[in-house]
Amino acid sequence: MKNTAAQTTTKTLTDLYRALDHANAVTITYLAPGDTEPTVRTVEIHEVRTTKNGGIVIVAMCRLRGDERQFAVSGIQAYTVHRMAYVLDRPAPTKYVRPTPAPATDAQALFFYELARDQDDADYTPRTLVQNEAALAA
Repeated sequence: MKNTAAQTTTKTLTDLYRALDHANAVTITYLAPGDTEPTVRTVEIHEVRTTKNGGIVIVAMCRLRGDERQFAVSGIQAYTVHRMAYVLDRPAPTKYVRPTPAPATDAQALFFYELARDQDDADYTPRTLVQNEAALAA
């Protein structure tokens, strides 16, 4: 286990990149922002990113939860690079589909546009209430 406080960020990133290149699992002791207790996770690193504010994060599949997570390198307190290979499949990236613009002039077109956005209500048709139906009483 390597303690990140005893080495430079460059050395930590070098080891994490090497694990990424060789597809080796890494066990990290991670302190999330706002938490008081660190967590230990075994992850499979897929990407190293730089955030807009200049921080460095690793994008990895968490073996405990089985989903993709982001871990800030500054939050990693210790890590161990293993020789075991990746076992989790990374989910396929989803493609953003830009929605059609809402109609601005016709109120009825806007109404049907809003109904079509929610697939559960897309088949909504108003029904007429019959006064003698007991099931409809409040």
